[in-house]
Amino acid sequence: MERTEGVRPGAEGGSAGGRRLRADARLNEDRLLEAAARAFARDGAGAQLKAIAQDAGVGIGTLYRRFPSRERLVEAAYRNETAKLCAAAPGLLDGTPADLALRAWAGDFVGFMAAKHAMADVLQSVLAADGDLRTRTRDLLTEAVAALLAAGARDGTLRADADPDDVLMALGGVTLIAGDAAGRPLADRLLDLLLDGLRHHAPAKRPPVV
Repeated sequence: MERTEGVRPGAEGGSAGGRRLRADARLNEDRLLEAAARAFARDGAGAQLKAIAQDAGVGIGTLYRRFPSRERLVEAAYRNETAKLCAAAPGLLDGTPADLALRAWAGDFVGFMAAKHAMADVLQSVLAADGDLRTRTRDLLTEAVAALLAAGARDGTLRADADPDDVLMALGGVTLIAGDAAGRPLADRLLDLLLDGLRHHAPAKRPPVV
């Protein structure tokens, strides 16, 4: 029978202690995923698992119990970063014009893609093993972009005719051109240009016909 980390043999799963320990285990997992994302973005797929565990404040045994292989950790970190990026969109719109919210989200997207490229070697095998993962990720990202564009159409800061798939493709192009840390100033300039094109501009007044 699989042993649950942190739960004493004989402890009742529904007890207060059991709930607390499960919460601790979940916190450890969250810390591992955050540490893994930082490490993969910095060092690529060759990031040391022991260093990731140390950064998360747990032992290497805890890491391996949660993620038995490097591929499992890469997949979980990728899923977690995708979910965080997409879930951030509504919060960015809270009290902020949609065009500025989209610009902030686009900057985070560049960082997300940089981490993805850094662990590309391992991630390719993960995506090959789960053919639906790439499609699900793209769908989630497109939904986040669509929500930001719809908010911009409502508040008048973004064009109503912008297609979410087109915007996501443009953002992907920016990361291909300038997705690493050295290219970040260029990426920021390209994002500013893209957002300026997406902003709603009132039609220019034409001179009267004489």
